[in-house]
Amino acid sequence: KKLMMAANLSKLSGLRGSDIMYTALPLYHSAALLVGLAGCLEVGATCVLRAKFSASQFWNDCRHYKVTVIQYVGELMRYICNTPERPGERDHSVRMAIGNGMRAEVWKKFLQRFGPITIREFYGATEGNAGFINYTGKIGAVGRLNTFLQKFTAFQLIRYNVEQDEPVRNEQGFCIPVRPGEPGLLVIKITSKTPFHGYAGDPEKTEKKVLRNVLAKGDAFFNSGDILRMDHEKFLYFQDRVGDTFRWKGENVATTEVENILNLVNFIQEINVYGVSVPGCEGKCGMAAVCLKAGTSFEGESFYAHAKETLPSYAVPRFVRIQEALEITVTFKQRKGNLIKEGFNPNVIKEPLFFLDDT
Repeated sequence: KKLMMAANLSKLSGLRGSDIMYTALPLYHSAALLVGLAGCLEVGATCVLRAKFSASQFWNDCRHYKVTVIQYVGELMRYICNTPERPGERDHSVRMAIGNGMRAEVWKKFLQRFGPITIREFYGATEGNAGFINYTGKIGAVGRLNTFLQKFTAFQLIRYNVEQDEPVRNEQGFCIPVRPGEPGLLVIKITSKTPFHGYAGDPEKTEKKVLRNVLAKGDAFFNSGDILRMDHEKFLYFQDRVGDTFRWKGENVATTEVENILNLVNFIQEINVYGVSVPGCEGKCGMAAVCLKAGTSFEGESFYAHAKETLPSYAVPRFVRIQEALEITVTFKQRKGNLIKEGFNPNVIKEPLFFLDDT
């Protein structure tokens, strides 16, 4: 049942039997297997598989196989946008892209370079009990609250205490919904329409994902572990994962948001932002691992000027390390664990390491 529901996502996004869909993601990843391959089986579409993703060969493959729909994760799209510009880049038959995790600045760049392709950005988790699809093309959004969604998917964005790693509760012991524009933890009510089946053979792990007595006594919600934000027009935006957000100077810092802004610096190819402990200071301080564009060098003053102009002072990274390449998972997600562990220790880090001196 779960497989059929996931496979239906491609159909809901607009995949047709006449389409040729291209995916270069590993098939043990649920997106490629359930949304990509099973999605094609659901509607009778053709599926083109590539053993390993290649940014340089991506559009050649699309032209060769007459691809009409591509599947992506956010980092994959960024790699495509980082390839050198070539003549005839809009010479392809791709009409739609289905995926998740695309950053707003990559989204804009992708459309500018490769033409008016319909982007179907979705939000969901394999074990989750609901998800969202952005049907409107609103750049950066993962979906929008509407009457249908409200009726069938009772979800809430609630206040979250980053330091204590738990939802904030009021005097009655209930969670507090956030205001429009305020980031909050996404929780989805567990009902007969949106059941949470949990993890096979692991009732303890299953129970950890269930939040109880959220808005009323006896209710139960699936804890997504993700921070989202809803604007005044009811568009939903992914902000950060619970473990990635850190607290500094009494403020919550969403690493994804900081990365989106600092990625605009002209000499930065890739950036990974995370929080590190500083002796004698509460919370965690911002640090960035940076991969530079070919032929450029780290320009501290322009990096600082851009950060100061576009970010609140508490969100500006205090430490920067330069890396040849950033560590990623096989599904193109950035790894932060080792970076956090190494912190800004010059005895461990042999690469160029910078610290911010405000004076």
